[in-house]
Amino acid sequence: MPQPTVFTLVLEREDPLGVLTSTAPVVQRAAHVSLDPEAVLRFVANHPRTAPPALPALPEEALHCTFLPPLRRLNYLLALEALNFCFWDDPPRWEVPWAGERHDGYWALTAALRRAIRDDALPLWDAHWLAGLGMEGARRLLRGEGRPIPLLEARVSHLNEVGRVLLERWEGQFANLVADCAGDAPRLALAIAEAFPSFRDEARWRGQTVRFHKRAQICVADLARLLPDHPLGRLDGLERLTAFADYKVPQVLRAHGMLRLSAQLAARVDAGEEIPAASEAEIELRAATVWGCEWLARAYNAALDSPTTAAAEASSTNPGEAPITAAGVDGMLWAAGQDNTGLPPYHRTRTVYY
Repeated sequence: MPQPTVFTLVLEREDPLGVLTSTAPVVQRAAHVSLDPEAVLRFVANHPRTAPPALPALPEEALHCTFLPPLRRLNYLLALEALNFCFWDDPPRWEVPWAGERHDGYWALTAALRRAIRDDALPLWDAHWLAGLGMEGARRLLRGEGRPIPLLEARVSHLNEVGRVLLERWEGQFANLVADCAGDAPRLALAIAEAFPSFRDEARWRGQTVRFHKRAQICVADLARLLPDHPLGRLDGLERLTAFADYKVPQVLRAHGMLRLSAQLAARVDAGEEIPAASEAEIELRAATVWGCEWLARAYNAALDSPTTAAAEASSTNPGEAPITAAGVDGMLWAAGQDNTGLPPYHRTRTVYY
């Protein structure tokens, strides 16, 4: 069995981002959600670890503009993450056709940006262009089928902010901000959240500040994935990133009984009622998501450290493999959530943070 410390809210590692530290009291005193340790153990036993702790390889990954040279790729990446939020909607949802396929959600965004560069010759890497983008230009950039992409005005504001701040502080190059952080992944995530207010994902819960920094963290993780061939993409401390709390990962945690909702909150989520951003219930859902992934990572690693257990035998055929991280668990659950079959509804929150 995993060590008892697996299922505590006590930190087992450094928390430079302050996400684990600030969300722990929320989980401990939550009124609307709870985590089930036994369900976490069942998940680990029934879902053996058979791949490295990284986002599973999906065919849609080819939509990312990795053909761009490094400096342009970095600015493109920051623009992508500035737009990476809130894709849910009533049918017909926003979709983007590309190369004979139809994409929705995050993959519709990646398809739209690839189309913008390849077909429309738009300089998404140019800070001046980003700073000057208007609503009409954004509608063309993010055109699709079905409903328009949600929160378009906020997305324009985010791109304008990216361009403006890059020009004011880093000579128009995200690479300069990345270089300032000297390969330290948590430091980079905090620097992004400090420099760009639209990435500053914090909330107030019962008088205290709660940090999530979802898009800042995922920007760092994606940088390491999408720029592996350049020194700026080689980051230390990626294991200190937390889960990227959104609406898809808690959906999967709930489906497997690891995340439990109060009867009242479950009824609201299942009815498709909007859960207001920064409300007590919404903050608790995200905090529990962070710690649910943390507990899963701990349980997987505890199983690896206990080779006589059945869970360990199921978890790994390679005793020398690296420990799984909370961010790695997040990627695994997010990928599983792309197929809604058999899943409960996800919580609906209109927010720029996820």
